[in-house]
Amino acid sequence: MTQTPRAHLAAVTFALVAPAVGLVPSALPAQSRAAADSVQLTEWDVPWGAAGRPRDPSVDPQGRVWFVGQEGNYVARFDPTSKKFERFEIDPGTNPHTVNVDMQGDAWYAGNRNGMIGRIDGKTGKITRYPMPDASAKDPHTITFTTQGDLWFTLQNSNMVGFLNRKTGEVKLATMSTPRSRPYGIVMDKSGRPWFNLFGTNKLGTIDPQSMRVREYVLPDERARGRRIALTSDGAVWYGDYSRGFVGRLDPVSGAVKEWPLPGGGTSMPYAMTVDDEDRLWLVETGRQPNRLVGFDPRSNRFTSQIDLGPAQPNTVRHMVFDKTTRSIWFGSDRGTIGRAVVPAAGRKPIG
Repeated sequence: MTQTPRAHLAAVTFALVAPAVGLVPSALPAQSRAAADSVQLTEWDVPWGAAGRPRDPSVDPQGRVWFVGQEGNYVARFDPTSKKFERFEIDPGTNPHTVNVDMQGDAWYAGNRNGMIGRIDGKTGKITRYPMPDASAKDPHTITFTTQGDLWFTLQNSNMVGFLNRKTGEVKLATMSTPRSRPYGIVMDKSGRPWFNLFGTNKLGTIDPQSMRVREYVLPDERARGRRIALTSDGAVWYGDYSRGFVGRLDPVSGAVKEWPLPGGGTSMPYAMTVDDEDRLWLVETGRQPNRLVGFDPRSNRFTSQIDLGPAQPNTVRHMVFDKTTRSIWFGSDRGTIGRAVVPAAGRKPIG
């Protein structure tokens, strides 16, 4: 099924020109306004409607964008070149929370309501199922990969983090030491350790892959609630504080934490988060309508961009990924779209 961009877009892509709605030029230095002006934003309507909640995109080796319909109970693929959508039917009651595509082009999805991880063969469409070995592990949530192609994933309400061996299909589970800590976003560091938010408390966590031992890092403010997480090339762990409206940095060696208030303040509710190839952090403020994409430069500790995402109507952007090949940030929205923000290169090397 072929789709064109939403009607509110003037063309296939457009550059937001300050002053845009919700963008306050006086709050940004001149170079930051230029960065915001040059971001190209495009959204495509998902043909199965907003009620399906399209979310959590992932880009495959061919440049196609996979995503799930959590409430629509499907996995789908979008080709940005042909503008065609393709839907993959999955088991009833799966309600997938996320999908992540590996280097072979296979799409792995989290069965959020049926306690399983599924794999769709990127060439044949065949589905392989990996059920949880423990009945209390009910809600696989977000997935990340090791360099060998194995999976780590969170289980929010089960209070667990899981590991799936790709070759054997074996699943191991680690229960968090803090009750109801709600493991949420997850990423992988260079040494092979997963890092994750503990959204139910003011902590971040990691796991030793050999011993499966969990280590928790306490954030200074009791109200802190990190929802998504990112790593810069220097090894720093970054999080968006959904409760207080901050972006924060954890030094994994010393445990020291630094935080910066987002432009939207305490009501900004940062949710989706990613990092680009120049180590700039990108977060979405979902406490305002329209949602706003915000850039943060760890070198200067300054916010570099503020870009409204679509019209001022109820919406939430929950997860984003950065595709280096096209310099694109991909996201799904509760308005029923798959979106792309092409971010300009600043010509800076990674900070690590």
